[in-house]
Amino acid sequence: MAELDPEDAKIVTLARSSRARTGAAEGAAVRDTDGRTYAAATVALPSLKLTALQAAVAAAVSSGAEGLEAAAVVTESGDIDPDSLAAVRDLNAEAPVFRADPSGAVAQ
Repeated sequence: MAELDPEDAKIVTLARSSRARTGAAEGAAVRDTDGRTYAAATVALPSLKLTALQAAVAAAVSSGAEGLEAAAVVTESGDIDPDSLAAVRDLNAEAPVFRADPSGAVAQ
């Protein structure tokens, strides 16, 4: 595995921290085109369900982000939910989306 750029490593760390802090199934973080970062965890309410990545994208968009540079998801799952990827792709079809395990190791 190649070493991550420091800015990409930062969003993996933020995603990992969000997951650990809340005890959620997943944590995610995104970086917008202005360099701002947004982190979130899985939302599982009776009336609202969002993956961590959807929640992070929603936080970015609601803060005025018009595009994303990169995203990261920390999960025990081997895959990233397709609807979560679609949310990122709505803002940038080429943005890398890193998947890491709870230890922070990024899968290639």
